[in-house]
Amino acid sequence: MNRGTLFVISAPSGTGKTTILKQVMAVVPGLSFSISHTTRSPRAGERDGVDYHFVDRDRFVAMREAGAFLEWAEVHGNFYGTSRATVEANLAAGADIILDIDVQGCRQVRATAGDAVSLFVVPPSWQELERRLTGRGTDNEETIRLRLANARKEMADIVDYDYVVVNDLLDSAVATMLAIIHAERSRHRRTAAGAPMQLPAL
Repeated sequence: MNRGTLFVISAPSGTGKTTILKQVMAVVPGLSFSISHTTRSPRAGERDGVDYHFVDRDRFVAMREAGAFLEWAEVHGNFYGTSRATVEANLAAGADIILDIDVQGCRQVRATAGDAVSLFVVPPSWQELERRLTGRGTDNEETIRLRLANARKEMADIVDYDYVVVNDLLDSAVATMLAIIHAERSRHRRTAAGAPMQLPAL
């Protein structure tokens, strides 16, 4: 069985990454989404074990100290982490995995999993990013300013990513991400034994 491919997706808050991923996940077979652990409170409509594994800070710290996370980061005062055992088990079973993590987490994954494929989703402009953050209606003005400041810092890491996806038109951004996934699958797939593929005689 071929080992799966690990896709790492990062983006500033409000870029529309979650919407893109939902559409991609709906049409790509054999693609699994890694559910992160987090200490932040659930937002309206979010469910434990579906959107995130919601844990308190003591539980998160205990898991971190036990080496349970492939990567972890503190973002906007909350902890986020990816289960090492879950990701490894899925990759070994041949599933392609998507990690939705920030730039701090991506640096850690890049250091320990050199074959990970990284994608950075960006807005078409800073003005549009601010409009989207304001339009969500979930954050106050101070939080929005903090998210915009953090976005500028995160964008400095864009040069270290394999691909950039501009979310101007949603359909176009989804199509770009689908093309990247299909291209990487074609590049990485090998026979289970690692032997050259047998092609029919011409």
